[in-house]
Amino acid sequence: MADRAAIYAGSFDPLTNGHIDIVKRGLKTFDRIVLAVANNPNKSHTFDIEKRMEMARAATDGLGAVEVDTFGGLLVDFARKKGINTLLRGLRAVSDFEYEFQLATMNHNITQEVETVFMMTSEEWFYLSSRLVREVARFGGDVEKMVPKAVYQALTDLYGKSH
Repeated sequence: MADRAAIYAGSFDPLTNGHIDIVKRGLKTFDRIVLAVANNPNKSHTFDIEKRMEMARAATDGLGAVEVDTFGGLLVDFARKKGINTLLRGLRAVSDFEYEFQLATMNHNITQEVETVFMMTSEEWFYLSSRLVREVARFGGDVEKMVPKAVYQALTDLYGKSH
């Protein structure tokens, strides 16, 4: 029997504990998770693709069957290449749902081979976003409890210690 695998994709700029929560909980449903770090050279990122991949590997080390990979272009094409037909997406709030619903519908229109599974973010992390973490870290706020250790170190290296 083929393993039940899912792709959890995002820019992960940076990866947060909310993302890790989705991975951990996803592993209860799927045998394997491919954490796919989006590489879009036309988009401005705080961390380059190599650093985001490095942080993702460090943060998922020891979680089990998690593979960190990168992709550019259409996510459904990456899914086909990997032989995986399920996309895992985290939802924090109703505002996320509208965007994620559009993405899932577009992906399904491109190919009916790929399905999207939504997972609600745990209550502990529903307020958290990469954008907010970057902003708080940039202005010297403490994000240590919001991100994995490797991400905290990278943010500290970039912005300095929090006040």
